[in-house]
Amino acid sequence: SGILHPGKRCIIGNGVVLDPEVFIREITALKATGHFQDDDCLLLSESLHVIMPYHKKIDIAREKKSGAGKIGTTGRGIGPCYEDKIGRRGIRLMDLLDRDRFAVRLRENLEEKNFILENYLGDSPLSFKDIYDTYLGYAEVIRKYAADTFRILNGDIGSGKKVLFEGAQGTMLDIDYGTYPFVTSSSTCAGGACVGSGASPRDIHEIIGISKAYVTRVGSGPFPTELDDEFGEMLRTKGGEFGSTTGRPRRCGWFDALVARYAVRINGLTGIALTKLDVLSGLKTIKVCTGYAYGDSVLTEIPASMEIFAQCRPVYEEFPGWNSDISGVRRFEDLPANARNYIGKLEELA
Repeated sequence: SGILHPGKRCIIGNGVVLDPEVFIREITALKATGHFQDDDCLLLSESLHVIMPYHKKIDIAREKKSGAGKIGTTGRGIGPCYEDKIGRRGIRLMDLLDRDRFAVRLRENLEEKNFILENYLGDSPLSFKDIYDTYLGYAEVIRKYAADTFRILNGDIGSGKKVLFEGAQGTMLDIDYGTYPFVTSSSTCAGGACVGSGASPRDIHEIIGISKAYVTRVGSGPFPTELDDEFGEMLRTKGGEFGSTTGRPRRCGWFDALVARYAVRINGLTGIALTKLDVLSGLKTIKVCTGYAYGDSVLTEIPASMEIFAQCRPVYEEFPGWNSDISGVRRFEDLPANARNYIGKLEELA
């Protein structure tokens, strides 16, 4: 989002996987609307990994083959691209920009991917020439943005510039700390900012968690406070809860204090930016999950086992709501008393 502000330099770090087609489409749309007029304001790490057409095809075919057990991915090839990164056979931006090296890497990968597509997933193979020609075209558009971003970023930090790291997704989708296997393929927690950019942990001074005043999720996985009723539909409709990548309806539920507390610990949060409080306006009562009922026990921490987590039932505490429209409120003191009390309780529980 920083690209919308003139004079701010945006860096897409090495921890990201990049879809060149989508990237080019985005920068073209930005320029057409008067934004991003200076190409020097955007840098891509030469070390980031590139999403290829076989990543997308495998992603979609796997989900189809999994049936009811599917993860609920976006189908954009993100997981398979990270697999190749960890498997040390990925194609990085620096490879794409070298046509000879790209040809070698692509040919090697395509031999394996086409075998998987045809013999395991029952799908059609992909053409080397089609991919090679298309991606060389992308490379010429992208080339001017490629840079040694690790060196540039550390130079900026060393000179005292202010740097904001923006992470995607949330704690419960982290590959290590989330609701595995219903997670994404990277580190979405605060520690991932260092690994994914090259900045030192000592250079990060403030960690802001972003949370809605209720809970949403896209894709499969345990969600104890999910609402499959009129309240859930109200949150979805009023909050505009549809996936930013796919447009899929988000699953909605009451605020989960156990998840919030877990996120605070994992990330070492120094504060929380609470959003969409106005979506709750007009409700007579608002529920907050303060524990999980499992068998004869009440758990106050998220269980490590996803099988147990999936069987947990929320234990709620209820709070009085407020009727006034708060969308125009800009100071905490001007919120209705019940809204202030609700925020105070969330702060206490988190």
